Amino acid sequence: MSDLAGHIAVVCNYQLREDRIGGMDRFFVRYDAFAKANNYKVSWYFSNHEDLEFYRELDIVPNSGKSAEQHFIDHLNSSKYSHVVTHFTSLCSNFHKKIKQALPDSKLMVVDHNPRPLHGFTVKKRLKNRLKAILFAKYVDQWIGVSNYTVHHIIKDLGNLVKPKTRCIYNGIDVSVIPSRDIIGNINFTAHRPLRLMIVSHLRHSKGIQDAIAALGRLSIQELNSIEVTIYGEGPFEAQLRQQVADNNLDLVITFKGSSPIIPQLLQDYDYLLQPTYMECFSLSILESLAANLPVITTTVGGNLEVIHHEKNGFIFEPQAIDDLVTVLHGIVHSRLAIEEPTRPLIKQEFYLDKMVQEHFNLID
Repeated sequence: MSDLAGHIAVVCNYQLREDRIGGMDRFFVRYDAFAKANNYKVSWYFSNHEDLEFYRELDIVPNSGKSAEQHFIDHLNSSKYSHVVTHFTSLCSNFHKKIKQALPDSKLMVVDHNPRPLHGFTVKKRLKNRLKAILFAKYVDQWIGVSNYTVHHIIKDLGNLVKPKTRCIYNGIDVSVIPSRDIIGNINFTAHRPLRLMIVSHLRHSKGIQDAIAALGRLSIQELNSIEVTIYGEGPFEAQLRQQVADNNLDLVITFKGSSPIIPQLLQDYDYLLQPTYMECFSLSILESLAANLPVITTTVGGNLEVIHHEKNGFIFEPQAIDDLVTVLHGIVHSRLAIEEPTRPLIKQEFYLDKMVQEHFNLID
């Protein structure tokens, strides 16, 4: 034990699921391997504990159903951690004070993945955030935002006192697991084959899928005969979305497929990823789509504009602007709009997993 460089605790409010091995799962496993290769021990605290083959090399502390934060607090006295890293937890709270009181010599880093509401927090919420910053910001050594958008909002939420301790590390993906599709260029889908759109999302109102359905409902029968839409994901808004599909007579156009562990392999079968979201930090689904040479139709929210460039690797519209989405769909179906350049090189050069892991680990070593 004494010859270790350090012992890292990673606390993640994140559900481990066999049917959803995605970008963050790959990051956790790669980070763990990288830390061990540099002589660090890593202990993982998740929201649940599943014996998944994908995670077989990780030292996961069993959880009996508590939140990841409480699970970690209950084990604070069991190990002397040199570093504590949190993902998907609170941004600044009494939780961080408890960690520093128990581990005063540890370095505490908070990674913020959480998108903000489309129209921002309420005044009451903003005041509470500023009060939390006054009380607890001194216990956090580093905040990491997964996009410049996120960094901006960390500082906006907590105040300028946290600015010197806040930086951006972009999400990255494992490009090697994503097959690359051929660039199809400009096709008149009404004359050749259907336009194939995919939506990959948690099914909740803030993801804006209801706007995609509404936009499709405004297209002509001839256009709808030239479009196929597949929705991958599950969530509390699924029943409402299915009812909206039925109400708009789109049952033959839109198919719900639930969650899938093989999304990276499925991307090559589609023409565009459609993500009409109201809230986003820095979407792994967008990165994976671009890595497959699959252009993206999405909104201006969050960090989307940091990777999607209008008419270069996708099409951008304002959130809730259904008329604008209809215009984009019209243009694509009738071959007035098309993305004709590969979208994969940007991801390989700037948003790859090993870069993300190295930059996170640079804060440790």
